[in-house]
Amino acid sequence: MNQSSNNTDVVIVGAGIIGIACAHYLSESGAKVTVIDQNTVGSQCSFGNCGYICPSHVLPLATPGAISKALKSMFEPSSAFRVKPQFDMSLIKWFWQFSKLCKTDVMLETGHHLNNLLVSSKREYTEVIEQLDFDCEWKKNGLLYVAETQNGLDDLRAKSELLAERYGVSSRLISGEELLSFDPALRVGLAGAYHFEDDASINPNKLNQQWYQYLKEKGVEFVEDCSLTGVNKLGNQVSSIETSKGVFKADNYVIAAGAWSAKLASELDCKIPIQPGKGYSLTTNNPDICPEHPMLFPEHGVGVSPFKDGYRIGSIMEFAGFNTSIPSKRIEQLKASAQRYLVGQSNEEWKYTWQGWRPMTWDSLPIIGRIPKLHNTFLSTGHNMLGMSLGAVTGKLISEMIQGVSTHIDTQAFSPERFN
Repeated sequence: MNQSSNNTDVVIVGAGIIGIACAHYLSESGAKVTVIDQNTVGSQCSFGNCGYICPSHVLPLATPGAISKALKSMFEPSSAFRVKPQFDMSLIKWFWQFSKLCKTDVMLETGHHLNNLLVSSKREYTEVIEQLDFDCEWKKNGLLYVAETQNGLDDLRAKSELLAERYGVSSRLISGEELLSFDPALRVGLAGAYHFEDDASINPNKLNQQWYQYLKEKGVEFVEDCSLTGVNKLGNQVSSIETSKGVFKADNYVIAAGAWSAKLASELDCKIPIQPGKGYSLTTNNPDICPEHPMLFPEHGVGVSPFKDGYRIGSIMEFAGFNTSIPSKRIEQLKASAQRYLVGQSNEEWKYTWQGWRPMTWDSLPIIGRIPKLHNTFLSTGHNMLGMSLGAVTGKLISEMIQGVSTHIDTQAFSPERFN
């Protein structure tokens, strides 16, 4: 389809959960919206994640001790958090800036900003999913953080107390003896767990596809397999964008291209310090004893999500550039880690494996706001490991900004101006 004469109110570059959510709230405001993507709708990080909508994920990646952990990981190929040895000046600069933020006071302040986003996003998801009656396996039975050892449980206790005291995020302790009755999929002998009851979860692919179909019916246009090839500027505005499917013109533009957004920095005359943080997941048919709750195993950096048509094991944070391989050792690592906690899954048939790049900022905060030198263009990216969790609030904020109304939460901490 030739789009050379396409004119619209807003063009969104990127059709993951962030782009979909931006399209929703902009469409609700009355805007005519076109969304383009170099792949298909919801096919990248928005597809293979564990589907957590989790106010408990308040603390950033930049915490005291994170740098020593990263350095150690360079010599441990099987580490769940790993920096692959490489000479990349942008990555070196990223970690230098990251290292300066690994302090307790900065961590707590960053958590305050993330808490505002996470609470709002959970509220928005609840309203959208329940009002539109999406059949996306929306569950409000919380997220279970499980400890294998007493040391792991002690760490969870300290984190739980911090989240409750600083951010009002509550949880309850489940002893090792209680775990089997709480969720029979867990093995005997685990130390215990903390249940964050206000967390929720969805099947990410089902949410993406149902939201996409709803928006299409509402008049939002989606153009798939459409690569951005150039940005045309006139003064302090973008006048049009060039793509593999023609030229698109709009009053406003939103860049929601995840980790790929960083590659547009020179075109947009704006610093976008994002590094791709590679993650993996695999999905299997449900075993006879399937987890009833989404779970995290912090000691091994792995999460599990039960879906109706299978359950997913995912995680790992690997700074290895835009590498597309799925090493069998990483998949085996996910399986072996989960088997330490769960019964009945070792002989199950694995349906598919996945890898994707999380858009990681050095301060662990997303980039949401107007580009400093381009008054009609907005960044909506850099959501780190929280893209699914923060999708709804990001869409609402971008819509408020483009409408020119006061945002419902303070967005100064997320502005692109902090890097420029």
